[in-house]
Amino acid sequence: MTSASAAEVEVVTQLLGRAPEGDFTVAVRRRSGGIVVIENAPFLRNGRPMPTRYWLVDAELRHAVSQLEAAGGVRQAEREVDPTAMEQAHERAAVERTTRLELASPGPKPTGGVAGTRTGVKCLHAHLATYLADGIDPVGAWTVEQLALRGVTLGDVELTHGN
Repeated sequence: MTSASAAEVEVVTQLLGRAPEGDFTVAVRRRSGGIVVIENAPFLRNGRPMPTRYWLVDAELRHAVSQLEAAGGVRQAEREVDPTAMEQAHERAAVERTTRLELASPGPKPTGGVAGTRTGVKCLHAHLATYLADGIDPVGAWTVEQLALRGVTLGDVELTHGN
């Protein structure tokens, strides 16, 4: 994994309100260049596993998703998203994580699917970040639909997966 530039680390530090604890690359940007999603290295700098591959860092989208979660969005997504599609998303994420870990240093290995969970929905932020990066997370797609119902669109987010 190629590490982010010093300027990207500075921007992400400002967006998160703290320095990132691990290396990352930028996975999704706005057309204006703003960072929307980062892809985390499998391990933090201190050697702890990092269960969340894609991290939503865009302030506007993070805020909108937080409001959706506060309104019961996680439970709603678990009721409305096809459980088979959700299970497949977790399985796919687990396979991708295992592949990446085989290339990384030895040590404890994170398990699970999107955001490290094995079933259901742990965090709409992580599912949206995964969807924006790969285009195939059903909970992320559901989140985009729910945000649109609230008047929040992706705007100038550059999707590299063609959606």
